[in-house]
Amino acid sequence: MIRAAVEGIVDEAVVRRLIRQSGAKPDTVFGKQGKDHLLKQLRAYNEAGKRYPWIILMDLDRDDECAPCFRSKYLPHPAPLLCFRIAVREVEAWLLADRKHFAKFLHVPESRMPFKPDELDDPKQTVVDIARRSRSRAIRQDLVPNPLSGRRTGPAYASRLIEFIESIDVGWRPDVASESSDSLRRCVDRLTQLVDAVRQGDA
Repeated sequence: MIRAAVEGIVDEAVVRRLIRQSGAKPDTVFGKQGKDHLLKQLRAYNEAGKRYPWIILMDLDRDDECAPCFRSKYLPHPAPLLCFRIAVREVEAWLLADRKHFAKFLHVPESRMPFKPDELDDPKQTVVDIARRSRSRAIRQDLVPNPLSGRRTGPAYASRLIEFIESIDVGWRPDVASESSDSLRRCVDRLTQLVDAVRQGDA
């Protein structure tokens, strides 16, 4: 089993899906109180990673030039059993990387989906803008914010993304998405290495 720490509930759904795909089982997921809280707890999680397998998932946002720069700044010496991964620039980019299934979920033509989601300045805004053109009224209402609300996303944005991530039939496919997102591919590879190392240690 692998423990995790994330920024929010959408990230939790993503990390649980990734752990399962790696062949392991997700344990408790900590955090879910934003990026600042997660950064404050990094040292404690890293200490725990000396004894138990962990994955920490954070968004790069605009906090640094690149994911390796961010990791070097905040956790230059990760514990042997700690997988510290950064979504470029937000975890939404990893969802957008599964162009076919996410387009179907959002009820838009696949041609509206970006080809290089890791290069987007604001993946979250991209999701909202795509949803704004959805053929589904429910998608538009849930994901697109009311202009007077002052919010970046619609009232059911998180729950809709979680629905997509967890859907069995037409949900998110990390293996497919990793072909279009280098940061996701690196996360999948590192997590697989961690699972293999833990299994060899238990053998």
